[in-house]
Amino acid sequence: MKKYETEVRVIYADTDAMGIVYHTNYIKWFEVGRTEYLRQIGFPYSILEKEGVWLPLAGVVCNYKLPAVYDDILTINTWVKELKAATVTMAYEILRKETGEILVTGFTKHAITDEKLKPIRLKNKNQELHKRIMEDLNDNK
Repeated sequence: MKKYETEVRVIYADTDAMGIVYHTNYIKWFEVGRTEYLRQIGFPYSILEKEGVWLPLAGVVCNYKLPAVYDDILTINTWVKELKAATVTMAYEILRKETGEILVTGFTKHAITDEKLKPIRLKNKNQELHKRIMEDLNDNK
């Protein structure tokens, strides 16, 4: 399975009063992984938005397994789980780099829309991006 890696370091502002990462930061790191995935395949959000392709969030699932703490370096693995005509689902694993322990897993589902949030078919709007995502999907099987 082809996964794209991004690293982040936990800073004090990411932690709660117990000294562990506050739960919503993992959702933020899903976005970091997704943003970097798009950048790594040559389609950063800034380019997509100029082309009129938006990816608003339609759903998120986050499964917490182990806590991250201040100064951990985390590896965010991101890959395409599913591409339909007007939706894309991205999957994530967040690991503690030092030990390889899986801390969090999850996915986000995104509508594929124009700037007015009207659903569009990615294949019709950006054939190159559609092809690239399909290649990743085929590598993941």
